Amino acid sequence: MAQAQQSVVVSENGLGPYQQTVRLGKHTLIADEPVSMGGEDAGPEPFDLLLAGLGACTSITLRMYAERKQWPLAGVSVALTHDQVVVEGGGKLDRIARTITLEGELTTEQRNSLLAIANKCPMHRTLQSDTRIDSMLTDCREVATAT
Repeated sequence: MAQAQQSVVVSENGLGPYQQTVRLGKHTLIADEPVSMGGEDAGPEPFDLLLAGLGACTSITLRMYAERKQWPLAGVSVALTHDQVVVEGGGKLDRIARTITLEGELTTEQRNSLLAIANKCPMHRTLQSDTRIDSMLTDCREVATAT
C-alpha cells in the first residue's frame, strides 16, 4: 500500500480557530474540530482522520487479498467508532470498534480468513504496536530559509 515515504504537512490556515490544512503529496484536506469543541466543523476532526486511515487500509487490504485468492468479494464497507472505556484501576483505554461488511458469495471459511487478514492490515498492526513518535522543534527562521 504505502510506497515511498513522503511527509504529511499540517498547518494552521487562519480560516478558523482550529482549522488546519493537511497536505499529503498532491492531495489537500481540511481538518477541524466540531463546533462543540470550539471549531467550525469545516472538516473531519483528527480522530476521524485516524479512523478513516484504518478503514481505508482495512478495505484495501481485504480487496487485495480477495483478488489474489480470486474470491468473489463484491464489496467491502468498514464502519468505525472511537471511544474511551474505563479499565480496572480507574484508568482509561482507547477503543476502536470496527465493523466490516463483506458482500459476495463467500464461504464461511473465506469470511473468517478475511477477518483474520483485516486484523493484519498495516494500520491495524501499527495501532496495536508499541509505536514510537520522535518529535523535534525547528526554528521558523530555518524553515523560511529552507524554502
